[in-house]
Amino acid sequence: MVSWFRVFVLMMAAVACACAPAPQTSNTPAAGSQMPASVVDPYLKIQTALAQDRIDDVRANAGDVATAATALGAPAMKIDTAAVQLASATELADARDKFGVLSDALVTYMDGLHLTPPDGVRKAYCPMATKPWLQKGDTLANPYYGASMLTCGEFR
Repeated sequence: MVSWFRVFVLMMAAVACACAPAPQTSNTPAAGSQMPASVVDPYLKIQTALAQDRIDDVRANAGDVATAATALGAPAMKIDTAAVQLASATELADARDKFGVLSDALVTYMDGLHLTPPDGVRKAYCPMATKPWLQKGDTLANPYYGASMLTCGEFR
């Protein structure tokens, strides 16, 4: 006969294991360091293209983001998944939607590990799209609306 206490203890142990944070892998950047350029550089090329209402090279650069995120290990899985989805986009509107998912994943990853953007890269936020993004420079270049609302947003 199984003791209810034993079942309870086993269930609590399973819950504790499921709720534990993912262990840092050897490829995961150390807290307080910069987000790897291998992820950010192709991401910035996507951001620039979408801000200019272009979809060219978005797919290739999204593939590069996915490859770089895979190298970061399990903690970066949401970045990898979002980048793979973006790589399948064929229309500008779809690419912008999927870029929003990628940006959410990237910013959440950075914030969770207390990573900083590379030098010259800033976090921005569009209240209309309710999405963040990273970009270079001091002038907003909104990837979610492009030329129609290029400077919509704020730096954070």
